[in-house]
Amino acid sequence: MQRIGVDAVSVDRIARAVKRSGPGFLAKVYTAAELAYCAGNDERLAGRWAAKEAVIKCFDGTGICFPRRRIEVLPGPNGAPRARLLGNDRGAQVEVSITHHSRLAVATAHLEIPDAGTMLPAPDAVLIPARPKDAHKGTFGTAVVLAGSLGLTGAAFLSSTAAARTGAGLVRLLVADTIYPILAAKCTEVMATPVPEVAPGAIGHAAYDSVLRQLATAEVGIVGPGLGRDSSTWRLVVDLALHARCPLVIDADGLNALADSQRSKGKLGKNRVLTPHPGELGRLTGKTADAINADRTAAARKAAKEWGAIVVLKGARTVVAHPDGRTSEDPHEVPALASGGTGDVLSGIIGGLIAQGSEPFAAAVTGVYVHAAAGRRISDRLGDSGLLAGDLLPEIPLVMNVLRQGGL
Repeated sequence: MQRIGVDAVSVDRIARAVKRSGPGFLAKVYTAAELAYCAGNDERLAGRWAAKEAVIKCFDGTGICFPRRRIEVLPGPNGAPRARLLGNDRGAQVEVSITHHSRLAVATAHLEIPDAGTMLPAPDAVLIPARPKDAHKGTFGTAVVLAGSLGLTGAAFLSSTAAARTGAGLVRLLVADTIYPILAAKCTEVMATPVPEVAPGAIGHAAYDSVLRQLATAEVGIVGPGLGRDSSTWRLVVDLALHARCPLVIDADGLNALADSQRSKGKLGKNRVLTPHPGELGRLTGKTADAINADRTAAARKAAKEWGAIVVLKGARTVVAHPDGRTSEDPHEVPALASGGTGDVLSGIIGGLIAQGSEPFAAAVTGVYVHAAAGRRISDRLGDSGLLAGDLLPEIPLVMNVLRQGGL
């Protein structure tokens, strides 16, 4: 379904509203990011008002309601205005244009809402590995997952099972001795393997040689989900990040380990994939989460260059950045994915794709898309809340099957 909306507003009218009602008017209409961009400029405020009204008119008769403050209009990477719908947008894609003439702001909005079940357009780098008819489990590679600690066994289960659901031929989960019985019972399709621990539930640096040997037999390693914060564990992570020959997906406590040491900064290489949320990227770069979110693409690109690794900046419209400057922005905004453990699933999906032969940047872009599309399918049924990370696992192969058949 496609809709067009047009609106015009006098700049002087907006100026009078600001003068009359001040902060109250501004807070009802504009987001904090919009107010920062407009910086009190009446023409910019009027342009955003007209754009929001044009978008609202597009939704007339659809049963979807977005108040002005949940429509954010800011400059895109090329400087042209770009609209974001803050909430369950049902996959709607909105384009806006703003012009000014004789103290009048005029905006046009073009809205496209996909039919139920339709997947959003995929970024160019999305690529689903082939599944040859004569394949065997060795064809699709081995993923080794180093994850889990006391109280965080779920992260190990989610990440390793996601790699298996994505299609990795074999998944081996390395966990501390204390929590091994839990994971051995829970992970029936994943090969849980005990590793000597430095403290109850914590894998320490003493396990470095044995973990490195396991990684030497794998196409990819996934390091960090629920791994804990023991200092010896963190030293292990940093040394693996520097010396493991296979590609690594580093998430969660693995990222905290890198941020704490920083001796690996700039030395990781393009076969390392870091998957931070804004807070974790802030720790990696010394910035606040607000500063990261102010320009997510620029922040991801800069971090990728600084760390010498692929960076997946998670959140609405997840950004993937390569050290060579390439970036890709995912089209999804799925509030239902704001739930504990969903990031562990993402690390497993990316690792599972690399295990099958995908190049790390393509695997990151594809993994982000598959993860978000799976979340969107669940959100269509449950709404914006109630999604559990484990709900994503059976959706992963379904989304991949649609992509494999060209069903975008």
